[in-house]
Amino acid sequence: MRRRRLTLTLSSALMLVVAAGCHKKAAPPPPPPPQAAPPPAAKPVVNFFTAEPDTINNGQPSSLRWSVTGANTVEVDNGIGQVSPDGRRAVYPTSTTTYNLTATGPGGTATASTTITVSTPPPPQPAPQPQGPTVQDILAKQVQDIHFDYDKSDIRAGDQPVLQADANALKQIFSMDSNFIVMVEGHCDERGSAEYNLALGDRRAAATKDALVALGVPADKLKTISYGKERPLCTDATEECYARNRRAHFSAAQ
Repeated sequence: MRRRRLTLTLSSALMLVVAAGCHKKAAPPPPPPPQAAPPPAAKPVVNFFTAEPDTINNGQPSSLRWSVTGANTVEVDNGIGQVSPDGRRAVYPTSTTTYNLTATGPGGTATASTTITVSTPPPPQPAPQPQGPTVQDILAKQVQDIHFDYDKSDIRAGDQPVLQADANALKQIFSMDSNFIVMVEGHCDERGSAEYNLALGDRRAAATKDALVALGVPADKLKTISYGKERPLCTDATEECYARNRRAHFSAAQ
């Protein structure tokens, strides 16, 4: 009886071993997919970088204009240095100059350039002595500045008589010399940033031109430019001085 129990016990153990061997081990879970690397940062974009006008005579100004996106720093060479991503700057090159803009951001560097051609006007030819006032005399003595209120670019009602007199004098000038061109300059007082005052000077020059055209002055004989606060008539920090500097001035275009 004891031998029979031992035989049954061994048989049961053997059956358990065989049964255990029939079951396969479970496969380990697959590794997680690798995480995608973040996309690289976008390279800065120079939307535009221009000079207006891009051809001038020696001593005349030109305006650099630019717009950049995606940059941490924006620099312009030839002594200008670091600037805002969107801006404008008046320059006075004395010879043909190429200005280079460099925009740097997390995605790299972008560059752009613009060239201002400076030409030397030919020496003036001697002209016969004019009879009566010249167009230059009329421009200097009869065409008066138009003044503006603080931070404004609309023509004041009190300046309408001055504007009408200016229109009459300009029409006389253009009847005497059909090739003569007049530059309407926008000026500001010293308060505010250089870029803000350049834009304000643009509006003042444009408003003056539009008002003169409405009074019959040929539009193609008038050009506009802004000097912002860069060419003040008066440098005292007084309201009287500020008022003198807020003006549209007239000069002969080269």
